[in-house]
Amino acid sequence: MQSFTDQRDRSTADELWLLEHPPVYTLGKAGRPEHVLNAGDIPVIHADRGGQVTYHGPGQVVCYLLLDLNRAGMGVKRLVHLLEQSVVELLAGYGIASFPRPDAPGVYVDGAKIASIGLRVRRGCTFHGLALNVDMDLEPFSRINPCGYPGLTVTQIVDLHGPSVEIGLVGDTLAEKMAGLLGLRPVFSRGRQE
Repeated sequence: MQSFTDQRDRSTADELWLLEHPPVYTLGKAGRPEHVLNAGDIPVIHADRGGQVTYHGPGQVVCYLLLDLNRAGMGVKRLVHLLEQSVVELLAGYGIASFPRPDAPGVYVDGAKIASIGLRVRRGCTFHGLALNVDMDLEPFSRINPCGYPGLTVTQIVDLHGPSVEIGLVGDTLAEKMAGLLGLRPVFSRGRQE
């Protein structure tokens, strides 16, 4: 992401990367280590994104948005709103009512966080993005103060909709919704980065 952002110019197409991470805690630039209560054997990585600490692991769709904000004609607040809206629309398709909170970026269901947002802007371009809990082991969240909020509960699609959720379809649908809200045309390319 950093290399892509550093090397891009005004003609570089925007990209959205969808992936799943192996188990890892990430601590944002302003993240406070005391929000990691007991990492155990899960590595803690310092990330150059906004926000505090979160957990990434298998069963979570992570979307890295590599967007030229100037070309898109929007600021960070508008982008965060559109990312949240894409998750709200996706979850509505599964019959799940969700909402963003004005005091804490992300998307929530009955007060529990289901999607986190952490961005970085450099040279007018974004990287990092959004993580949506689909069908994962939520226990590692109990070992941190998610997003810096002690006692914040987290949830996931499979617990709210049932076991018939396919993570690849969730990711593709989310990418389509994001592209639509951002006025972009999605072009899917499957690949594996090591």
